[in-house]
Amino acid sequence: MARRGRWLVGTVAVVLAVSGGGYVLLDRPARDDGRRQHADGLPPATDEVRRGDLSSGSQVDGTLGYAGERKLSASGLGVLTWAAAEGSAVERDGRLYEVNGRAVRLMYGTVPMYRPLKAGDKGEDVKQLKRNLVALGHGTGLDASDGTFTQGTAAAVKRWQKAHKEKETGEVAREDIAFAPGPQRVKRGDAAVGDEPGPGKPVLTVTGTERIVRFQLDAAKAGSARTGDKVTVRLPGGTGASGKIDSVGSTAAPDDQNGGPGGGGGGGDKKAKVEVIVVFDSPGDVKGPDQSPVSVSLTGETRTGVLSVPVGALLALSGGGFGVQVVENGRARDVKVELGMFGNGRVEVTGGDLKEGMRVGVPKI
Repeated sequence: MARRGRWLVGTVAVVLAVSGGGYVLLDRPARDDGRRQHADGLPPATDEVRRGDLSSGSQVDGTLGYAGERKLSASGLGVLTWAAAEGSAVERDGRLYEVNGRAVRLMYGTVPMYRPLKAGDKGEDVKQLKRNLVALGHGTGLDASDGTFTQGTAAAVKRWQKAHKEKETGEVAREDIAFAPGPQRVKRGDAAVGDEPGPGKPVLTVTGTERIVRFQLDAAKAGSARTGDKVTVRLPGGTGASGKIDSVGSTAAPDDQNGGPGGGGGGGDKKAKVEVIVVFDSPGDVKGPDQSPVSVSLTGETRTGVLSVPVGALLALSGGGFGVQVVENGRARDVKVELGMFGNGRVEVTGGDLKEGMRVGVPKI
């Protein structure tokens, strides 16, 4: 009979490190700790060789938030007379704030309101305006694919102005509209009623209304998260929600610059981090206060239909390499194996005529 190997017990004896996408397993001297085999050569306990999917997933801490934070600045001079409340959601044509009693309304679009719009103007901003007028029911007959401000556009603008009891000029001043990609949530007010924000001075900080999660990864481990990877988020209250990775930051910064621990300007080494953003499959169903802590389970790489054993079943064989102790018919034998993926406390194994359902020795802890 071959000499028995030594169990590699837990993380004390097995060091797993990610290195270039692979795993390194280092053997340390085994410890007794009452884990000896029985006098008949059988291990103190056994576990099953399983066939199935194995994932190298991990869990990280994140923060529940909202997408697309940006600041809205005043376009003209005056006094702030009203602003949407913190936490409120503003939809198309809704009031964001008022200067000198004149409302600045939200319209949907990606091009900012950088100029007044009037008859004869052309551009993507004109298209955006026309699409909004049509969506609001004021642009009957308008061709929203045409970027020209026509007489028909002016008539639609007058109908919009009339609906809000504004002077019917047929032109849109720069301070009348703020364009954003969709509904906006007011995160905070940057100016108080009575202030004179003036051009370029922030009035509100807003975000999108869809929930997202942000978390930080060490730059060295950024490769473990890829755009499109599926994740599960544990939300406040213990409920779970499925989602996927929307983006992985391409620029690394010290963790204190990413909002992680270590902020405050202290010295010492700081690990470079990248920011990862998760979007939900059903964002409307996600509940929880802004900036709530959450945990994110990353799927990582998955191997399908592989044989695996508990990591604790691994032996350091006296002749080198690794093996498991197969228990059959009241007898135990050491079997050399090749190691594959590690995940969730198990390790992929091949070789040694291992089969699903076999029992392998494990230390009794």
